[in-house]
Amino acid sequence: MRAGPVVIGYDGTPPSEQALREAAELFAPRRVLVVVVWEAGRAFELAEMPIRVLETPPTALDVRTAFEVDKAMYEAAERLAGRGAALAQDLGLDAEGLAVADDMTVADTLVRLAREFDAAALVVGSHGHGGLREALLGSTSRGVVKHAPCPVVLVRWDGKPPD
Repeated sequence: MRAGPVVIGYDGTPPSEQALREAAELFAPRRVLVVVVWEAGRAFELAEMPIRVLETPPTALDVRTAFEVDKAMYEAAERLAGRGAALAQDLGLDAEGLAVADDMTVADTLVRLAREFDAAALVVGSHGHGGLREALLGSTSRGVVKHAPCPVVLVRWDGKPPD
């Protein structure tokens, strides 16, 4: 088995919480990284695009506001990663939360981290979207399975709320 931690993709949704719980059953007390991927720079994209609200003239988000929004998004991602790590610790894992800005897709970012940390495994929850919606939107789980340098644990959400 690889020497690195288990990387767990986490976004605070019930499927990601279920994936975290399943990972604890499989890997406790192993070291894990609970990873929240966030989209850096999204606010700056909005700052460059005029926004039309109702019948008012177009307005743009100023750069200072975009910076504050981007910073708030990062801080929210850090808090979410901390909550995920705390849940993982409660479940018996040696967990650390990590908020990471994506540079391509969530799947690409998780795969990159698995490579960088020589991950023993990569765990993601599946929302269970299928058919046309998945074909149109793409799938984080499909991208992870296709490109991961390590074993992947894909946990399909059973639709039940956590205990």
